[in-house]
Amino acid sequence: METCDYTDQPKYEFIPNVLGRVLFSSERMTLFLVEIPAGEKVPAHSHPHEQMGICLNGEAQFISGTEKKLVHKGMVYKIAPNEMHEVQVIGSEKGLFLDIFCPPRTEYLSKQKRFETQLG
Repeated sequence: METCDYTDQPKYEFIPNVLGRVLFSSERMTLFLVEIPAGEKVPAHSHPHEQMGICLNGEAQFISGTEKKLVHKGMVYKIAPNEMHEVQVIGSEKGLFLDIFCPPRTEYLSKQKRFETQLG
């Protein structure tokens, strides 16, 4: 068994103004914590990974095509593989989201390793 305290883990800028950190990754999934400042967003994108998550703090508008869903602390969400989506944090609080991806986001692991190498 493994454990970690996510507050002790360094966070990195994975896209402009959006911080994240891989908490765990295995052969089948990645657990990724995303922090989005108030008013910022993750631009529209898609990926072949199935994505599920929970909002741990704040409030955000999730947009997929013409569909918009308001997600707030305590709500869970599911995004299908290859579904175009974006996330816009609204209100004055930062958004904190715990995402689970299947299959693993190997590019996130590579990016995090590069950040860690730069820090020494």
